[in-house]
Amino acid sequence: MKPLFSTVYIANRGEIAARVARTCSGLGIRAVAGTDAFLDADAQVAAALAAGAEAVHPGYGFLSENAGFARAVADAGLTWIGPTPEVIERMGRKDAAREIAVAAGVPVVPQGTDAAFPVLVKAAAGGGGKGMRIVRSAAELDEAIAAAKRESLAAFGDDTMLIEKYVERGRHIEVQVMGDSHGNVVHLLTRECSAQRRHQKVIEEAPAPYLADDVRERIHGAAVTLAESVGYTNAGTVEFLLDAATGDFYFLEMNTRLQVEHPVTEEATGLDLVQLQLLVAAGHPLPFEQHEVVAATHAIEARVYAEDAYNGFLPQAGRATLVRWPHGRPGVRIDHALESGQVVSTAFDPMLGKVIGYGSDREDARRELVAALDETVILGLTTNTGFLRELAASEPFATGEIDTAWLDRNPPVAPDPAPARELAAHLWQQQRATTSGPFASDGFRLGGPAAPTLVEIGGVVVRVTPGSPSQRRDAAIVTEHGVELAHRGQRYVFERPDAAADHAAEASDGTVVAPMPGTVLDVRVAEGATVAAGDVLGVVEAMKMELALKAPYDGVVTSVSATAGAQVALGAPLFTVEES
Repeated sequence: MKPLFSTVYIANRGEIAARVARTCSGLGIRAVAGTDAFLDADAQVAAALAAGAEAVHPGYGFLSENAGFARAVADAGLTWIGPTPEVIERMGRKDAAREIAVAAGVPVVPQGTDAAFPVLVKAAAGGGGKGMRIVRSAAELDEAIAAAKRESLAAFGDDTMLIEKYVERGRHIEVQVMGDSHGNVVHLLTRECSAQRRHQKVIEEAPAPYLADDVRERIHGAAVTLAESVGYTNAGTVEFLLDAATGDFYFLEMNTRLQVEHPVTEEATGLDLVQLQLLVAAGHPLPFEQHEVVAATHAIEARVYAEDAYNGFLPQAGRATLVRWPHGRPGVRIDHALESGQVVSTAFDPMLGKVIGYGSDREDARRELVAALDETVILGLTTNTGFLRELAASEPFATGEIDTAWLDRNPPVAPDPAPARELAAHLWQQQRATTSGPFASDGFRLGGPAAPTLVEIGGVVVRVTPGSPSQRRDAAIVTEHGVELAHRGQRYVFERPDAAADHAAEASDGTVVAPMPGTVLDVRVAEGATVAAGDVLGVVEAMKMELALKAPYDGVVTSVSATAGAQVALGAPLFTVEES
């Protein structure tokens, strides 16, 4: 049998690089992490050659679905761990993939027209929710296409658009496929990815729940048929949209790479997808047949992002001063590359890691995930961990009511900070209050039980009762100025009264500030311009997401600090509007 590789170069970074390296290590393969020029194909190939690699694993994102990069790897005498460049080209574009699906007899989403609203405008060349807009009327169409084109061009170097029917109540069902160079193609069950915000997946699970057996088998069959029709090799994912109202399903796209959510398939089937990728790339046949692929467990994955879920999911940046992942917990898997002290910038995708819960059935997996998110601590910057915990614990998620637009119809509501504030008061009292001498803040009373003490924190006076429980001290940062902690995954910062004077005043009314650190894409007004409430003043982009900055009311623009192409910090004043 042909041996595997001695050295594999990973043209990627972060948790996926660590994930690939883990399997390589288990197989006795030396793994080399990628160079920083992740979008420079020549630099990646040169680095792989310099490392003495025999093969290149692209991970996901960056150049993973770039046919030119795959060819460059092969031209350099290296093995590409993925499908052929020809298949990447054919299936990597949504428009071309749609034609292939039609030819293979796989159902596709009906194409929309200007009159058939709502429609979905989406990038033909991309994925991951980039370059996509829901359009509900003809009046919105031109602006939506223009914004989607800009986003697609920036993310994929291509602004070709598709316009298709938008399914209001759809479920995102996908099938993991794996093919080898000996003509074998199998499916590795389904995944459910319907919990999404802005077309970006939030929580995924395997196998997809609440599917009729006949529908599941037809989806499996469609995925394998499509993969076979193009001679697919290595790992890929065929994505479908299931119309909850009719039960019909439609082909959406094929991802010609390993997916972010591959861990749920691994936990459900017991198969190591990276190991299978390596075996197939080395010329081996798949070591099992279709009937051997069964669901041994149920698994649910939550993507931890550097974003503020309770403020429009805006990207966040900063130093992760304290990071605690729930390692070692039974029924939980953690894939990450974030440690305490790391700086999170807007230069890369905002995903920090993945928390996966698994168990004998879906409810066991869900409970494991909620418990693991409870124990996840990331301080120093805001993440969506608390939101993920609340979503996974919610009744709609538990009962399978989530569709792809559910979060759009049900925007997340920030949890009550009172329980976290009480914990913060206890922690501050235990660690920072005077604890000795005649003026000790310990509630001591001569001849009676200890009295509650009062701690002013976060603008509220909290009664701290001696002996009251508090959370682990290693999950919080306590200083004389306040407490930063994570409660049920959500980060909170509570200040003491003496800390407030150190903070600069907020921008006055009429000043429009940067809601996130990023780049100014567009400036649409000049000083002296008359604007109406809601008019777009400019556009800021961070982590591949655009945000329009709008006039707060009717008035005149009195200052413009924004410059197209400039980097701006969170809270930087960009425009000032004087109310009419």
